Amino acid sequence: MSAALAAACAPLAAAGMLLAATPGHALGEEIPFADFARHTQYENVKISPAGDYLAATDVVKGKRVLSLIRLADMKGLNLSPHDNDEVADFWWIDTHRVVYSIQEKVGDLDVPLLTGELYAANADGSGRAIIAGVRDYGGFQGIAQVIGRVPGDSKRLLVQTTPWARESEHQFASAQMIDGSGSLQRLATAPMQRANFVADNHGDIRFAYADTDDLGVEVYYRADSSARWELLFDRSKAEAALRPIRFSRNDDSVYFACPGDSGVGGICRWNVETRTMQVLWSALEAEPDQLLDTLDGRDAFAIGSTPGRPQLTLLDKDAIEAKLLRALTQQFPGQDVRLGSSTADGRRVVVFVSSDRNPGEFYLLDVDQGKASFLLARQPWIRPERMAAMEPVKLAARDGLPLHGYLTRPAGKETAKNLPMIVLVHGGPYGIHDSWGYDPAVQMLASRGYAVLQVNFRGSSGYGAEFMRAGLREWGRAMQDDVTDATRWAVAEGIADARRVCIFGASYGGYAALEGAVREPDLYRCAIGYVGVYDLRMMQKRGDIPQTLFGKSYLSRALGDDQDDLYERSPVAHADRIKAKVMLVVGGSDLRVPEAQGKAMHAALNAQHIEHEWLYQRNEAHGFYNETHVTELFRSVMRFLDRSIGAAEIDGRR
Repeated sequence: MSAALAAACAPLAAAGMLLAATPGHALGEEIPFADFARHTQYENVKISPAGDYLAATDVVKGKRVLSLIRLADMKGLNLSPHDNDEVADFWWIDTHRVVYSIQEKVGDLDVPLLTGELYAANADGSGRAIIAGVRDYGGFQGIAQVIGRVPGDSKRLLVQTTPWARESEHQFASAQMIDGSGSLQRLATAPMQRANFVADNHGDIRFAYADTDDLGVEVYYRADSSARWELLFDRSKAEAALRPIRFSRNDDSVYFACPGDSGVGGICRWNVETRTMQVLWSALEAEPDQLLDTLDGRDAFAIGSTPGRPQLTLLDKDAIEAKLLRALTQQFPGQDVRLGSSTADGRRVVVFVSSDRNPGEFYLLDVDQGKASFLLARQPWIRPERMAAMEPVKLAARDGLPLHGYLTRPAGKETAKNLPMIVLVHGGPYGIHDSWGYDPAVQMLASRGYAVLQVNFRGSSGYGAEFMRAGLREWGRAMQDDVTDATRWAVAEGIADARRVCIFGASYGGYAALEGAVREPDLYRCAIGYVGVYDLRMMQKRGDIPQTLFGKSYLSRALGDDQDDLYERSPVAHADRIKAKVMLVVGGSDLRVPEAQGKAMHAALNAQHIEHEWLYQRNEAHGFYNETHVTELFRSVMRFLDRSIGAAEIDGRR
């Protein structure tokens, strides 16, 4: 076995502790910043097809490993990859074999990066081998990603592979079938770049689709594995944006994400024989965000959406999965309940329960007995009863466009008025949106007495293609106005103290924070830019996005090409207008938004003799990862906020 294949299998010191929750802090104690900065202990848990083993991604001594537990006695081992490698995700294959993907810490970079490799091991730790990847492997060499599995076939996985090459954008992905030994069977080659595949219930690859640089979707189809690809839908030709999701039970129809009757979003069914599209469900406010599979993996039984809080619409009210969810929802009121992995016979199911205050808990459901037993908590040190509630809000932008967002007030202060408030702007900005659920940054801020307002401004995903397209070339214009309008709404409603409002964001959110301070100098008392973009001209030339033709085309459509206009909409151009106190947070190894962006804003502020705080971490990338660095980030942000807008009237601190 080569060094790259070596792995340390250490028995669990006390296997039963895998199921035990760590006690939280007493109610009167302040929650440490480190609790919000810690990585999730158990990211996922899945039951084996035979139901005799559990596998879970676990953090041991700061490294993510794969824990394999025998349910009969709750004993097992931790499978630890070699050196700087960590387990990223995993899939059961065959009765007692598991495939797992790897992420690696490269050089001094703190955040681990996916390597595109797949490994396999038996449940007892034996039989370990690399089955696809670029290191020490004589077969396929490239990037491999698991697509899913074929229903009824527990011995093989569908994977997507891309040959290893520096000019990866010129490589077309292929779909393969892989078994636990690494034997590959080529199923299809994509007809376009950056493709995703959809297989039918027999494992035949029937669809290939890809996002276009104009935020549309291009969809190819073939009738069977021997047929040629044909272009079926093309958003660039003014057709509706359609995205294939999965086949129905008999492979006679296909579920698509579609605009629906409302234009906001929906789920449609495409008839394979007649090639006609039927709308099954239309959103009123928010697009569907999930199509829930039946336990046997052959069909869908429900549609998930999040207009405010998560909601489910049942496609088959009599399905066993629907009955199980109805019972579980009563057992866990106010929380989002989802069915996860199950045994091959469907009699035991892993259930995931989460909420705005609960990072997530896993339960094992005995279907015959109707009993759910607690397995483990994702972040056992977090006590949900101490967290703050996230409330959906709605408002209208100045041009009448409906906006949705979330307001989080400190626990115990749910009806308080005139609070110091943080406007937290999400990154992206396209294809991203804030949603209801546990957010460590939001909870950290609320735990220190601050209200947190999040708004899904135009350009955000989740509210239809037109809403997202309304944000194109609106950086510093209508997108920024939406954030301003939401802030003024919170002040007018008496939620926020107009004298104590700060704007904070990462990536695009960092841009919005400083641009907000530029455009609204009397609205925000402070602004925090975290790995933000501050010079739009530089964004078109530096960073990983403009390094590809797709990225260049995307930036042109998203930002425009007029260099004078780009400069006019850049915070670096108008530092002289800023009255707010400023904090800049920069990652020295950021490839998406290079440190030069932060340094340019730093220089612009210095040129105007504007004092500001500067937090720089050389080894961090696009968002801090190292727990110590995140803890220091939270501590520094809180010191800055307390000095700038203070939470003293809320929590009694001075």
